[in-house]
Amino acid sequence: MPDYHDDLRFAHVLADAADAATMERFKALDLKVETKPDMTPVSEADKAAEELIRGQLQRARPRDAILGEEYGIEGTGPRRWVIDPIDGTKNYVRGVPVWATLISLMVEDEEDYQPVVGVVSAPALGRRWWAVAGGGAYTGRSLTSATRMHVSRVQSISDASFAYSSLSGWEERGRLDGFLDLTRACWRTRGYGDFWPYMMVAEGSVDICAEPELSLWDMAANAIVVQEAGGAFTGLDGRRGPHSGNAAASNGLLHDELLGYLNQRS
Repeated sequence: MPDYHDDLRFAHVLADAADAATMERFKALDLKVETKPDMTPVSEADKAAEELIRGQLQRARPRDAILGEEYGIEGTGPRRWVIDPIDGTKNYVRGVPVWATLISLMVEDEEDYQPVVGVVSAPALGRRWWAVAGGGAYTGRSLTSATRMHVSRVQSISDASFAYSSLSGWEERGRLDGFLDLTRACWRTRGYGDFWPYMMVAEGSVDICAEPELSLWDMAANAIVVQEAGGAFTGLDGRRGPHSGNAAASNGLLHDELLGYLNQRS
């Protein structure tokens, strides 16, 4: 397996720069917020952070392609950086500290691009998580001050903690009945939303999580962190990785049962 540790170190540099930019505008009274065509908000901080990351990538990795939420795809080739400058923009613009910059390097294989590096940086929480293919998943302040993460060993849905984002998406896609059945079967449910449930699955503090509609930039970094922590990350269709337009993540032991509930149709 190729060694991507240089790319991981560079991803941390990118995250450091993004953290400085996003924290400077967090809770700013004059923060400018627009509504995109899909009716989701975008702030000036989203755009500035992505522009900053793209600029550093273009200088340091000019041969690599870049896919970002705000400015789309640029370049071609077997290596592609995937960026969500602020995952949790609605939280960001309301002053809720649960948001993060997601940075992933994806490399082309026989089937599709797969993540080989992922960094999830949540500066308002003072937390960062990361992973590299074959190297495990970690959390900490820096590469030299980190703790390795492992998913939980919970083996029963009745003992599981389930994290989700909202109810409306499941209802819109005709999956609400299965979702509600799952919440009733679990020991505990909480609506944390966005990147955080996936990081808690990787840490072992949550056992299962899922979302019914996502984009690649929402999932790429999360996917490799969960997988390298020993968990499973698939679409609701069971396809491994971040390509299904939705996501289910677990400690692996509960994954088949999780998918079974969520694929019940109303």
